[in-house]
Amino acid sequence: MTIRLLIVDDQELIRTGFRLFLQTQNDLEVVGEADDGHEALAQAAALRPDVVLMDIRMPRMDGVEATSRLTASDAPPRVLILTTYDLDEYVFGALRAGASGFLLKDASRARLLEAIRVVHAGEALLSPSITRRLIEDYATRAAPVRPREAVLAGLTPREREILLLVARGLSNPEIATHLVVTEATVKSHIGSMFAKLQLRDRAQAVVFAYENGIVLPGGTG
Repeated sequence: MTIRLLIVDDQELIRTGFRLFLQTQNDLEVVGEADDGHEALAQAAALRPDVVLMDIRMPRMDGVEATSRLTASDAPPRVLILTTYDLDEYVFGALRAGASGFLLKDASRARLLEAIRVVHAGEALLSPSITRRLIEDYATRAAPVRPREAVLAGLTPREREILLLVARGLSNPEIATHLVVTEATVKSHIGSMFAKLQLRDRAQAVVFAYENGIVLPGGTG
């Protein structure tokens, strides 16, 4: 299957560099480019990409607003945020807006390819260390939230436990080791949890847990 890509960045040299590299891959096709959020929305509607590589800081409409509008559309593409700093002030907003993950612009070529394929496959690209730093940075600036028991009422005890571990930044293999179960079992529980909470992916689960007070600043909960 060929993955259709839309590259969104206000710097032409960056777009060109990504395009020249990505189009050398047999399973990737760059179907378009955009230099701001407004053009990204128009291009996405016309070209129907599978994955959008989205810059955050752009004129007219930034990547956060563009991501929010894209993920709210019918049959939305997956959005992979590209940022210069791993704690960019807009990154958390982009995750809340529906982005499936983010990648530093100075990442290796291999990491870029992996990120695109992981996001396209329906997973979220959030490394445990970056997840903890991002969410804790946000949580220390946000007002405390009391856990809403009604939100969790439909989850089994195991699903609640796994939601907490996901929010703390653990990967599926790490969760499996922690709970002494198979990775397939973890994936099954996560899928059920996503369905019950109407979450699309791991990124939304992390945000959900912190916004609902399930995990508190510092990673407790």
